[in-house]
Amino acid sequence: MITNFLLDHSALVPVAILLVALVCAVLGRLLAGRRRILWALTGVALVPVFALTLVPTGSTIEEIVCTVQFSLPSLGAVELLANVALFLPPVYFAALASRRPLTTLAAGSALSAVVEASQALVPTIGRACDTNDWLMNTLGAVLGVLLAAVTARLANRRAQSGSSMGAMSS
Repeated sequence: MITNFLLDHSALVPVAILLVALVCAVLGRLLAGRRRILWALTGVALVPVFALTLVPTGSTIEEIVCTVQFSLPSLGAVELLANVALFLPPVYFAALASRRPLTTLAAGSALSAVVEASQALVPTIGRACDTNDWLMNTLGAVLGVLLAAVTARLANRRAQSGSSMGAMSS
């Protein structure tokens, strides 16, 4: 259903990615330093990841197979761009909450690999393993970490300028 909507409205997918990034950035900026809330947002952002990748489709794939291919996304590659958008929010919020961007990036990429391996090894869920999905999910994780680094830097600047202003008025 979601795939059909995205295919019918493919021009909206790049806009959707930008909106996802913008919403993440605004929430991250507002909630910087509130680690419990950021972890909760990470959990909420993981729900679509699991729902769209591991919930059974109702069909069964007959054999264990994984398509091996590597393509870069283009504006018309709806599924590839959707995979980028899927991993951006959970990695973004986890990177802000943990303050360990490289560890979070590795975890995001590893989670995607586990999802793809599960799709390949559990044919009863009816999902197809594809290395492009892993690559695009990892690209989304990279974008999430980069956006988190920018957000953290802005939050640190704001905190430093606020503390220096307080020192000046004393």
